[in-house]
Amino acid sequence: MDGILNLDKPAGPSSAACLNRLKRLLPRKTKIGHAGTLDPFATGVLLVLIGRATKLCEQLMDQPKAYETTIKLGARTETDDCESVEIPNEKAVIPTRETIAAALPAFLGNIQQRPPNFSAMKVGGRRAYALARGGNPVELPARTVRVDAIELISYEYPLLRLSIACGRGTYIRSLARDLGEMLGTGGHLTQLRRTRVGAFYAERAITMEKLAAEGVEEHLQAMEGKPIEPIRQR
Repeated sequence: MDGILNLDKPAGPSSAACLNRLKRLLPRKTKIGHAGTLDPFATGVLLVLIGRATKLCEQLMDQPKAYETTIKLGARTETDDCESVEIPNEKAVIPTRETIAAALPAFLGNIQQRPPNFSAMKVGGRRAYALARGGNPVELPARTVRVDAIELISYEYPLLRLSIACGRGTYIRSLARDLGEMLGTGGHLTQLRRTRVGAFYAERAITMEKLAAEGVEEHLQAMEGKPIEPIRQR
């Protein structure tokens, strides 16, 4: 059994937990992996690689990605998302829609971005989130990432909804944190949905429940595919 499974990851379980559940639907000793982790609270496209398709991991991780996200302004968190306690900014001045629209272009193109302290990046052989949870957070150095497009979907303070297209290694949590700092309010993610990885879209993704009912094999997609061009700002 070989192919790519476009899984619609639900909120709650980790990407690894989703794979463990899928393993029970596959023949024993079947190779399985995924191309790009989603945080537990996030939903959407998680590319599961089965059999020989596991060799495509790096190629698929390099594909452009798209997200829809909700950012809550007026408060920050240690994890830059909704999975830790909010730290309100009592002095925050509510920004206008025009102010936010004017700030967004600063995050387009090749930008310097510092990953969240609670991330899967390794520091001295250990995951950054493990160090942070152990009371020894390490501020990770900034690195270059690519953001191809940002569109303001809706805004009603404190909630701001954005559509974002980006390249490999971009942290949407970091973008929320940095935008909040630029606006002087603080900010963190409350919702994140990956809507696209390369040629794989969320509207055609398969739920875990459907896979459990119908089996995995008939939903596998072929391994062939051409590189996809980045999504550009309209």
